[in-house]
Amino acid sequence: MLDRVLKFFTSLRLTVVLLAFGIVLVFVGTVAQADEGLYNAQTRYFKHWLVWGVTMFGHRVPIALPGGYLIGTSLLVNLIAAHIKRFQLTTKKIGIQLTHAGVILLLVGQLTTDLFSQETQIHFFEGQTRSYSESGTHYELAFVTDVDADTVEVVAIPERLLARGGEVKHEKLPFVIRVKSYWRNSDPSFRAPMMQNGPPLTTNGIARSFDFQAAAETKSMESKNVPTALIEIIGSNGSLGTWVVSGWAGDEQLVDVLRENFSRQAGRQMAATMIGSLLEPQKIEAGGKQFTFTLRPSRVYTPFSLSLLKATHSVYTGTATAASPDGIPKDFRSRVRVENPRTGENREVEIYMNSPLRYSGLTFYQYQMAAGEVARQAGRVPSSTLQVVRNPAWLTPYAGCIIVAAGLVTQFMIHLVGFVSRRKRA
Repeated sequence: MLDRVLKFFTSLRLTVVLLAFGIVLVFVGTVAQADEGLYNAQTRYFKHWLVWGVTMFGHRVPIALPGGYLIGTSLLVNLIAAHIKRFQLTTKKIGIQLTHAGVILLLVGQLTTDLFSQETQIHFFEGQTRSYSESGTHYELAFVTDVDADTVEVVAIPERLLARGGEVKHEKLPFVIRVKSYWRNSDPSFRAPMMQNGPPLTTNGIARSFDFQAAAETKSMESKNVPTALIEIIGSNGSLGTWVVSGWAGDEQLVDVLRENFSRQAGRQMAATMIGSLLEPQKIEAGGKQFTFTLRPSRVYTPFSLSLLKATHSVYTGTATAASPDGIPKDFRSRVRVENPRTGENREVEIYMNSPLRYSGLTFYQYQMAAGEVARQAGRVPSSTLQVVRNPAWLTPYAGCIIVAAGLVTQFMIHLVGFVSRRKRA
């Protein structure tokens, strides 16, 4: 029995079958991106063990396929088993052994990257300091309360718990959150005094000034899903009220988008009033504490901070015209100050294309920017967005490729030297 299992996992046929399934999965996953969106397709086809039902050209096909995790892990097991079974420590095969080791390292590195890498963003204006980065796709319901004059305590409820509905409890919260409604995507509308408005979702907080409607889930890369939930907070003595929490109120970048839209529709003064209503803090008191809560992008805090000193966006001379005020971009760069209280570090760094900042296990890439002449003419403070990547296996592709190349070169040289020697003897 053991021999049959070993024979199965060391079989070359298994390798061929897995590679064939890999080709099919890449093709199906690529085609499905048109209907399911890039990120959804990547997650469903390449970050699962099994795929139930595929989407082809707008049609749902009810078949099952091995997912990316299953194919990758099976290939890794197959390669390691075959390597162990056929391993021979001889000079003639050292190149083959090196090549196999390099391929194994590549597969392990890819799996590690997929499981443990994390991508977030820092968005800040000139003069602002951030000690956290935010997710571009996931949200959290954050409850903040003062511990003392200098410290606050944050309890964050992941969005996925709100999506489940029902009641949510946390050991540090003296109340229960009952989710009455949850929308994966939503649109806001201002409850203008002179318009015919329907009854509000609730009479507390931002719902007095804004209505929120469910919207179709977006799968485009140019837009994002903005969740909204209707929650009831229940204390030890009963209900503390029903509230609306929405990513539209807790996401600073979305607030800027709304501010621009309102300014174009109603003028800057009215827009300021409308945004003020949206950002009105929502508070409750329970267990002798006051809690402020909002639905915001999920945060990852760091023990150091970055301050944006200067955001520079330059374009090629003569390319900015009245018809194309943005011009052709030439350079984006952010000058930031890194301050780390633990190490006493305090230095300035410039981040630009192909020159990221690598610090404390994180890599900061220049991602987006609103600066330069266009921002100045619009009266906006220059801002910058950095992509923050944590990838504990970022060196494995480099090391794996070097080992594979060394193995191929070594094996080639062994055969070349042998061939030349035989020619000389002949």
